[in-house]
Amino acid sequence: MKILDILAENAIIPELRGRTKKQVLEELIEALLAQKPHLDRDRLMAVLLERERLGSTGIGDGIAIPHGKLKDLDQLVLSFGRSSQGVDFESMDGKPVHLFFLLVAPENCAGIHLRALAKIARILKNGSVRKKLGSVGSKDDIYNAIQQEDEDF
Repeated sequence: MKILDILAENAIIPELRGRTKKQVLEELIEALLAQKPHLDRDRLMAVLLERERLGSTGIGDGIAIPHGKLKDLDQLVLSFGRSSQGVDFESMDGKPVHLFFLLVAPENCAGIHLRALAKIARILKNGSVRKKLGSVGSKDDIYNAIQQEDEDF
């Protein structure tokens, strides 16, 4: 599976405006709705906030991968956002998050959902990848950086 199979270029936000967990989730959801306008925004937010209550999806090193499942979805969808300032996402390491991948999966497909989460986490483990994603400018640049890493895995 390639990340770019589920991440459209117009679902990339080069600079998030939100300064709270909820505001960032709202922006990332908006980016998904550009791809899947039929999704229920309020239901998706409820699913994501419930997942965050179980434990933060801020995995450390400036990364968060909020995720959840919806029954009215037919395939995985992904959005990406970056915050130069960083957002307190209650990460495991207590540090602000700069890179966000929001992954939403159909309710009945656990395996592919977990593989996508693992692939994103594996790519972002590389410090040079995080640095590159944090420093490039435009949507195109971010998309190309993800594409380059996607091909290397």
